[in-house]
Amino acid sequence: MLCAQPATHADDLQEANALYRQGQYGPAMEKIGNFLASKPDDVKARFLKGLIYTEQGNVSEATKVFQALTADYPELPEPHNNLAAIYASQGQYDKAKLSLEAAIRTHPSYATAHENLGDIYAKLASQAYDRALHSDRSNTPTQTKLALIQELYENSSRSKPTPVHDSVASIQACQDPCRKPEKPAAQVAEATTPPKPPPVANIKPALPEESTREVLDTVTAWAGAWSAKSVEKYLSYYADDFKTPNGESRAEWAATRKQRVSAPKSIQVIISKASVKFSNNRHATVKFRQYYRASHLKVTSSKTLLMVKSGGKWLIQEERSR
Repeated sequence: MLCAQPATHADDLQEANALYRQGQYGPAMEKIGNFLASKPDDVKARFLKGLIYTEQGNVSEATKVFQALTADYPELPEPHNNLAAIYASQGQYDKAKLSLEAAIRTHPSYATAHENLGDIYAKLASQAYDRALHSDRSNTPTQTKLALIQELYENSSRSKPTPVHDSVASIQACQDPCRKPEKPAAQVAEATTPPKPPPVANIKPALPEESTREVLDTVTAWAGAWSAKSVEKYLSYYADDFKTPNGESRAEWAATRKQRVSAPKSIQVIISKASVKFSNNRHATVKFRQYYRASHLKVTSSKTLLMVKSGGKWLIQEERSR
């Protein structure tokens, strides 16, 4: 009977891990409690307990578990990494940064921590550029810098990043320097606020560069006037013969646009992946992705502007969205 007892405890841990993987967190926690009652310092059981708390939404207890593991086993990178995931999900990016740096110090080749740290740096930079844009929405260089950062997320295979936590096998592998973790550690979660998209990018000139630049500068200025809620300036980018979307007169359309641009407390319009195609020296078609964010609405759409050069200026003759 004395010989059977360790096997029973080992079975509790294995069953807890299996129940965790099946999403049965209550029974898994009960098994972990039984195991830790006799082996309170077991690192694998404590780590799994932290994972279960996280999946149950008990962030405070999960944080305590991972903090205790980083104190008792500072040489293990996974607890630092999973602690960073919790901090990031709460928007505490400075704390997440420190935890990931600790993970890398203990395990310099830990690729997941390096990737997550890059995400944190990008998020911190994004917040700084966003604050700058709140002070000056016409700051094109800042928009461009913000765009480069957000493009990383847009092109990432993790289009909707969520925490994917370590398995018990991962932490076990970490204890053996001759083995690599069998599964990646926790991926750092994004903030709930949807990322802001980049401005004009990926330009493909069809005519001489200065002609393309004139058109794109006009489109950028049009989006800037819209973002600044400068109604008269915004409307000035539309040609006199602008084709209204619903067949109303231009005056009726302008009155409606004035009301819609003026109503929100704030507006931000940014365009990305713009391309320009000229049919002749006076007519151009601009296609891009438009990201519209107001105090009450967020919309992403593909847009086409038919542009005409009149009086030395490029103006919008027709606007299409889908």
